Amino acid sequence: MGTLTGLYVYPIKSLGGIALAEAQLEARGLQYDRRWMLVDDAGKFLSQREQPGLALLGTALEPPFLSVFLKKNPAGRLKIPLEPQLEEMRETAVQVWGDHCLARLHHPAVNEWFSNVLGVSLRLVFMPDDTRRLADERYAPGRTPVSFADGFPYLLIGQASLDDLNSRLSQPLPMNRFRPNFVFTGGAPYEEDGWRDFKIGNVLFRGVKPCARCIIPTIDQDTAVRTAEPLKTLTTYRRAGQKVLFGQNVVWLGQDVGQIVRVGDMVLPGKKGAAGPC
Repeated sequence: MGTLTGLYVYPIKSLGGIALAEAQLEARGLQYDRRWMLVDDAGKFLSQREQPGLALLGTALEPPFLSVFLKKNPAGRLKIPLEPQLEEMRETAVQVWGDHCLARLHHPAVNEWFSNVLGVSLRLVFMPDDTRRLADERYAPGRTPVSFADGFPYLLIGQASLDDLNSRLSQPLPMNRFRPNFVFTGGAPYEEDGWRDFKIGNVLFRGVKPCARCIIPTIDQDTAVRTAEPLKTLTTYRRAGQKVLFGQNVVWLGQDVGQIVRVGDMVLPGKKGAAGPC
């Protein structure tokens, strides 16, 4: 048994996350999580892999708006409606890795703000409810929808896993390097690797695939400076083939609209076993 101690959403893919006390569940991820994304002029997604400076942009839920700001100047905020008027937004094709889907394009003034801040031509797009992008069916239950996240709706990491990693590093790193949705305390390091079905409170989830990490954890989320760690150390003991694993990709098995998870909920591992090939 563990306890949910961290709950995070990242409304705009690869921008700063938001710590929440509670969040509403949706099949494609937590409410508002990665429903927005920055793309180039060809519609291909941008992330901190290509633009580390995205880490310097923070976000805040300030209903009825999503606010975006430079972390060094939080007073100057771009406000974006949390419920965009889709009829006023042009439909456009976008690409996330190998997936192609339709999104809605924000007003030119919004796109200009991001382009000016980051010094490259960018456009902000929104994923409406009728867009269906699917998680990899080799791992997730059939036709599981996903937002603009890299591959799966949710990411779970145990605090004990980060503590174990930090014990191997000369300088400890914060959890925000790994951009989880759920953080729990209790249990052994990397215990989540073997979780199949488990509960947060009374809500049932399934671990489907250990998370293969890219270079984003090497980027300081306050300065956008990239270093060798933690991948250099993780490679020495968390390697599986050509991949380095940290965290567990998760899907929600519920159906009830409006289900909520809260910081402080019990985390109850159930059936364990391999979650699928890595």
